[in-house]
Amino acid sequence: MGVGQEDRSAAVRAEHLRKGSNTSMRATFMHGPGDVRVEDVPDPRVERPTDAVVRVVLACVCGSDLHPYRSAATTDEARPMGHEFLGVVEDTGSEVTGLERGDFVVSPFAFADNTCPICLDGFHTACPRGGWYGAGGVGGAQAEAVRVPQADGTLVKVPGDVDPALLPSLLALTDVYLTGHHAARMGRVGPGKTVTVIGDGAVGLSAVLASRRMGAERIILMGHHTSRTDLGREWGATDVVAERGEEGIAKVVELTGGEGSPVVLEAVGLMPAYEQAYGVVRPGGVISRVGVPQYELAPVGFGSLFGKNAGLTGGPAPVRAYLEQAVDDVLRGLVDPGRVFDAEVGLDQVADAYRRMDSRSNLKVVVRP
Repeated sequence: MGVGQEDRSAAVRAEHLRKGSNTSMRATFMHGPGDVRVEDVPDPRVERPTDAVVRVVLACVCGSDLHPYRSAATTDEARPMGHEFLGVVEDTGSEVTGLERGDFVVSPFAFADNTCPICLDGFHTACPRGGWYGAGGVGGAQAEAVRVPQADGTLVKVPGDVDPALLPSLLALTDVYLTGHHAARMGRVGPGKTVTVIGDGAVGLSAVLASRRMGAERIILMGHHTSRTDLGREWGATDVVAERGEEGIAKVVELTGGEGSPVVLEAVGLMPAYEQAYGVVRPGGVISRVGVPQYELAPVGFGSLFGKNAGLTGGPAPVRAYLEQAVDDVLRGLVDPGRVFDAEVGLDQVADAYRRMDSRSNLKVVVRP
């Protein structure tokens, strides 16, 4: 890395540590459908010995943030928003041993201790001492700073000086890229496989990229936004199916010689996407869901899964399980998932970021405090 890059990296750390001298900060809250506001709140502080406080360098708006944006109940108690961020450690609790002030870190979208049997099995999002940003008294990450519980187990320190050009790709690791990777892994994608990805959002496109890196031979992307499916083609999609519903199902079945797809990765979370998934899956195949389900009941009977002997897997991605290897891949230039970001706003314009993603005028928006 050249001197100029080192200087820029040091400047990023210094700037965000200086911001930590304030006693209040700005943070994003959702008060109801379409009602996103940036408000002044007290700076976060260490509350437990395992906490760290991180000054946010970059955050972003997630597709899952749009679900409450469209349908959340209006309430007097506003909801802190944001769960994807990079930042600089500002303070640590007395039991935090692996981090110190000034470390540049990447956070998964959920915190976990990384030591319990469930974490060691690779399912950090079910950690009994873990939890979610923006819930349970923990602030959101669309803010100037955030308290991180279980900091030693959650945060991954980026070694050396960080090239600012790599920040978008590192940010993509906090959720969308590794959620796509998790979908492919749980779907047992491997060399020579045929994979159908449902959804051309950031997670769906990430699932295309991950499937290609795992050796999939044929990747069918179901999506109808050309600007997005074009990126999907660059990342390895061999076919694009713009049709939806029964027409889309028939097209995928036709492309697979009448058999259906052995692996289906569902990255939307809505019932029509799930119906497409069991419609296109081949008998004996597997559906891997990572789109947050916006329904409680889903068909699993003879006409959907049972009759096909089809498997159903997937869930919230345990990003922490994959994060260290992925950080190394980004630093070595082996993967560039940051291309999912197509706009950037300052924190005060975060409400506009929600509007732009909700209207699909942007794929995924960076938020810079």
